Amino acid sequence: MRWAMVKAAIAGTVMVALAFLIPLGLVVQHTARDRAFTTAQRQAAALGPALAITTEQDAVARALASTDAGAQDRLAVHLPGGAVVGHARADAGQAAADDQGQAGVRGGTVRTAGGYALLQPVAVDNGRVAMVEVFVPDADLSRGVGTAWLVLSGVALALVAVSVGVADRMGARIVRSARRLATAARSLGSGNLTVRVPVDGPEAAGAPEELREAAFAFNAMADRVVHLLAAERELAADLSHRLRTPLTVLRLNAAALGAGDAADATRHAVSQLEREVDQIIRTARRHPVDAPQLVLGCDAGEVVRERVAFWSALAEDEGRPWQLVGDGEPAPVPVQRGDLAAAVDALLGNVFRHTAVGTAFAVDLTATEDAVTVLVGDAGPGFADPAPAIRRGAGHGGEGSTGLGLDIVRKLAESTGGDVTLGRSAALGGAEIGVRLNTRTQVELPRQQRRRPGRPIRKD
Repeated sequence: MRWAMVKAAIAGTVMVALAFLIPLGLVVQHTARDRAFTTAQRQAAALGPALAITTEQDAVARALASTDAGAQDRLAVHLPGGAVVGHARADAGQAAADDQGQAGVRGGTVRTAGGYALLQPVAVDNGRVAMVEVFVPDADLSRGVGTAWLVLSGVALALVAVSVGVADRMGARIVRSARRLATAARSLGSGNLTVRVPVDGPEAAGAPEELREAAFAFNAMADRVVHLLAAERELAADLSHRLRTPLTVLRLNAAALGAGDAADATRHAVSQLEREVDQIIRTARRHPVDAPQLVLGCDAGEVVRERVAFWSALAEDEGRPWQLVGDGEPAPVPVQRGDLAAAVDALLGNVFRHTAVGTAFAVDLTATEDAVTVLVGDAGPGFADPAPAIRRGAGHGGEGSTGLGLDIVRKLAESTGGDVTLGRSAALGGAEIGVRLNTRTQVELPRQQRRRPGRPIRKD
């Protein structure tokens, strides 16, 4: 923007300078020409009194010598009868003779070698006419014109320089204000909710009114964002707190189930749900500035193995054959452990929700140099239309379904530069969902997650 304003100032000033200085230079050139001929006419008129007294050649020669033009050999007199006193130009002499031969004697200018000859008729005795010739060289016609053009060009350059300086200063103020606004916008986008753009004081001095209005609008937007986030955190905390009552009932009912794998799995699920609700409440109550720095990185093999083991209890109750392959080797991924566990739960939960009891499923974990892929397939009917299944809120799982499960999985994959694919399982014939997590960035696993590879969990 700054350079654009400078270019616009240069273009505008140059056009204005040309519009005024070129005509002014032409006027100066015309004035110099008129001045030269006016001087010549004045010198020719100075001989009039002498010619009115006498036309003798000696007397006329002395009169010529007494003038500046005569001393410079620029003056001549064509006397009646054809005699010439002084240094006459040949063409001018012929023109003078022609004029004298006409009934109405007239003067004028004649182009000669190196300049012009001004012919001025002067009446002498007995009605006769003498022709005074004054030579005007080309140098006299352009005297001072070159200097005038240099001065005018200097004035034009000075005007351009001044306009460029003014435009540069104005552009610097505008650019400074615009960059300050852009910096504040980037800072707000990165999570700094305290950033504001100064609209008063020295920092905002010289800013255009439009940018001031933009700064006011930005500050109002930032205040509104802070207010909405605070309201959203309070709403999340209140809604999460309302879950405590049904969770307490579930915990009491789970405690009364007695012993057994199903009872233990239920109590474990209720405890995990309580921890998640408490975490949501603490996170909602925490100010964004006080949020701890997230440490990304976990072992996908360990997370998948843990979640499959959790769902295996329900699979046994429903008579679902299942299989887990590829979890023996560490598979570091650049995501949080809780986020990956939630994504795996969403994938396995869809299997139990959308397939009939007794339907088999399989989980396949593949780790390469650049990515880790988790495939979850089943022997159910598959996807009638895969496109809306992954779109947020478009699920058709009936009562209890929000349509957000696969959208959560998609966001997790895209956060690493990966993707989610939906298709048909080649082994089981039903639906298959593939989640690819890019691992180009080296992930440092927490010490407690490092383990020696063990045997994969298998269940048929």
